[in-house]
Amino acid sequence: MAANRALSIEDGNLTNGGSIISSRNKAYKDIDLQFLAKPNGDIFKKTDAAAVKQSMKNLLMTGLGERPFRPALGGNLGVLLFENATTSSTQELENNIRVAVSNYEPRAQILKVNVQNNLDRNEIFVGIEFKVINTSEIATLETTMSRLR
Repeated sequence: MAANRALSIEDGNLTNGGSIISSRNKAYKDIDLQFLAKPNGDIFKKTDAAAVKQSMKNLLMTGLGERPFRPALGGNLGVLLFENATTSSTQELENNIRVAVSNYEPRAQILKVNVQNNLDRNEIFVGIEFKVINTSEIATLETTMSRLR
């Protein structure tokens, strides 16, 4: 008890009611999913925007119900490849992207989503512009999904 009083007396700022304002800039780090080995045997890491981009792509390519015990996780983009391409399916795809990222990727804030159907080649191009929350860096994720025959 005496030690607590000594610390509060040393601080001297506790009785004034002043607030301490601080911010912590935390770096985002993920394992590179290609699992390439460095010469020393370690694996590579992805940081900041690259880590968030990898996570978003992984999230969007995951189908609903694909992860055990997390049936709502995923963007379910692959299912829409086999639907007839219409304006409503493009809107549904954009909505799925926005919902999945806002619910399961707190490190990113979507700024713009661009979905283009290429009916002749049976593929969908998806471009997502997003801001990395911690760094305020703006990054772009572009991917093309296609059906294999």
